[in-house]
Amino acid sequence: MAEQPIPKQLWKAAALSGMASYLDAGLIVSISVNLAIYRDSYDMGVWMAGAISAIVTICIAVGSLVGGRLADMFGRRRVYNWDIFCFALGALVITLAPDDITLLIGVLVAGLAAGADLPTSLAVVSDAAPAPARGRLVAFTQVMWMLGITVAIFLGFVLSTTGMTGARIITGQLALAALVTWHLRSKLKLAPEQQASAVEPEDAAVPRGVALKNVWTRAALLPMAATFAFYVTWGLGANTFGQFGTYLLVTVSDASQSLATGINLAFIPIGVLLTIAFVRVADSPLRDRLFYVAAAVQILAFVIASLTAGALVGMLVFFVLYQLSNPFAGEANYKVWSQLTLPADTRGTTQGLTYALSRGVFAVAAFFTPALADHSPAVLLWSITVCMALSAGAGAFIIRVLVPRAPAAAPAPAGLRIAGAGAPKPTSPAP
Repeated sequence: MAEQPIPKQLWKAAALSGMASYLDAGLIVSISVNLAIYRDSYDMGVWMAGAISAIVTICIAVGSLVGGRLADMFGRRRVYNWDIFCFALGALVITLAPDDITLLIGVLVAGLAAGADLPTSLAVVSDAAPAPARGRLVAFTQVMWMLGITVAIFLGFVLSTTGMTGARIITGQLALAALVTWHLRSKLKLAPEQQASAVEPEDAAVPRGVALKNVWTRAALLPMAATFAFYVTWGLGANTFGQFGTYLLVTVSDASQSLATGINLAFIPIGVLLTIAFVRVADSPLRDRLFYVAAAVQILAFVIASLTAGALVGMLVFFVLYQLSNPFAGEANYKVWSQLTLPADTRGTTQGLTYALSRGVFAVAAFFTPALADHSPAVLLWSITVCMALSAGAGAFIIRVLVPRAPAAAPAPAGLRIAGAGAPKPTSPAP
């Protein structure tokens, strides 16, 4: 495959944008890892513990909806710089919280900021990227998402016996990472020719003040509906096993806590390596060809888990097949397809909306998952299998109908050109 080399400055911009995914994953996992410690240390009731878990997901959903719209209205670069700073403040409050009420305030601030940064950061890196490199740069943010999970779980495992000290370290590294990212984002240089000509360099990131009616056009609604359909159906399965994978292994498969945790840890390196492999093919026709194979394997994984009703052997086969297929038929595809098919002027608003609605559905589903698993593991697993089949159908529609219609990249707005990255070359996206 002949591919246009990507300048280092664009990789840097992709990494800084990918920190939104790192912090999103890190926040969710760190709250999950630390929840039992918070409960004991702050003498929480069950309702407060449940509220904190639910509020993380809800705030990320609301933040995605509001942050994406604010970015389209007031400038993506401005929102891009400041939402990460707000996340750092929230994570710092969580880290230093002396009681559960303060902890809840920190979760609210960090969750809203993390959600706001997700669609904004993807729009920023997409706008700055040349068309032949857009898929790789956007897909790289998924590598950062995997790293966020890896670091949080690894620290939770290493610091499992240190109580609140360990809990503060896990969330403290998120605050530190956010502050460093904020500093580096603020130093991200505009292209020299844009710096010379722009009247307001810091506010030059357009589109600005995009009318909300632009979202309700066929050009925006069709790809928004299709990418939402894919993400919400795929995410119901992925989110269930992300939040309750260990729980299901213990309560349904009769695995010990240590074995269940070990199974999850063992497969993380596979996920990271295959996500990096997806980045390599994200701008080539192989990206969408691999989707069909991976989607079929992913469905097979859930069928095996469902047929065995969650028995340990069936679940082990499931985890192997799922981890092998998920990087090529999951959230990374959603991110790339969204940036290819959604109109550039409303990318922040439209992707923020799909993120928000999907995360809202995940939060509601998570509330009922333990009860459904207790009532009938088979019903839960077959329901997820149906969702994965629907996601495969939505993905096939995006590949066959929407991707071929995707317009070539327009030149990046003044405030989003990256110095030293070269001018984008308008070309058609890979079919």
